[in-house]
Amino acid sequence: RVCWNDPFRSSCCSEGNTAGAGLTMPLGRSPHTPQLLLVLVVVVLVVHSTSSPRPCPGPCLCFPASDLVDCRSRGLDRVPPGLPHGTWLLDLSGNRVKEVRPNSFAGLWSLKILLMSNNSIFALHPQSLSSQQFLERLDLSFNRLRWLPHDFSRSLSSLRELRLDHNLLQHLDAASLADSDNLRKLDLSYNRILSVDAHAFGSLSRLRVLGLQGNRLNALPDGLLTGQQALEALRLGHNNISVIEADALAPLRALTLLDLRGNRLVHVKFKTLLKLRTAGTHLQMSGNPWTCDCELQRVFGKIQHVRHLRVQDYADIVCHAPPQQSGASLASMDSQLCMAETVSVLVITVTVALAVVGALAKAERNRKSKQAVSEVDSEDK
Repeated sequence: RVCWNDPFRSSCCSEGNTAGAGLTMPLGRSPHTPQLLLVLVVVVLVVHSTSSPRPCPGPCLCFPASDLVDCRSRGLDRVPPGLPHGTWLLDLSGNRVKEVRPNSFAGLWSLKILLMSNNSIFALHPQSLSSQQFLERLDLSFNRLRWLPHDFSRSLSSLRELRLDHNLLQHLDAASLADSDNLRKLDLSYNRILSVDAHAFGSLSRLRVLGLQGNRLNALPDGLLTGQQALEALRLGHNNISVIEADALAPLRALTLLDLRGNRLVHVKFKTLLKLRTAGTHLQMSGNPWTCDCELQRVFGKIQHVRHLRVQDYADIVCHAPPQQSGASLASMDSQLCMAETVSVLVITVTVALAVVGALAKAERNRKSKQAVSEVDSEDK
């Protein structure tokens, strides 16, 4: 008795020993053995043909069982054609790719992770990522990108992590990230960003980590972080920020880390930081050219009494001005700045008071002198 099974199943509909893939023969000698052997050969060939490996670009290494394609450091100057359609992870890092052209990844509907760091990419053409609705992680770090196309995120609705650090970006347009509302991590650090459109981050309501350190920003304006209620870490270190506008930090309700190290802050207003109404936020503020006066000391003194705010590097905050305080630690001065200022104010007040009293006394003497002269003149007449 012969049993024809599904070639991908191990069970059989008849009892006996298994003689091949999907074929079972009863024990003992059969007059139809040659025919059965022929059938067995055909079945084996069919199974072999259906399980043969899918096409894989020559320089790359494909893992069909896990749908991974490894094209790392293969000297590629373009995205190779013929990538398996079921690819889940594609690693093209460490190559010489200069451009990502339209439809470079056409047909890769299952792609979730795309790694293209350490190439020479200077341009992402429109529709270059148009078929990547399920992409969750995209790494374009350490390239030469100067701009992002307006439709960059149009098809990236599932994207959760985007790395664009160590490129040459100078401006971030509002449209570039408009459709990435599922994004959790965005790294734009170590570019040359001078300006960011007011609503560039407006649609990123689920963003948790935003890296902007190592750029050329000179201010943190009101409205830039509107909609960032979920943001937990904001890294702005090593920019040129000299101004934090009054309501710039107000939208941040979940922030746990604010990095402002290595900027150009001279003063900061206590009310600006107090608008961080969070459960607990660590502030990093060293490496700025602080002007250490009584007002600055009062600001940091007040911060230390706010339960949910903690200046993590307070001991490392060093004065830049005035000259007599340059190089000194703000923490080491305790209340000296305010005491010195108070003494100065008292000295000035006393000096002014004495001057006023002296002026009044002189005026009174002059008045009396004039009155005496007037009386003498009256008697002579």
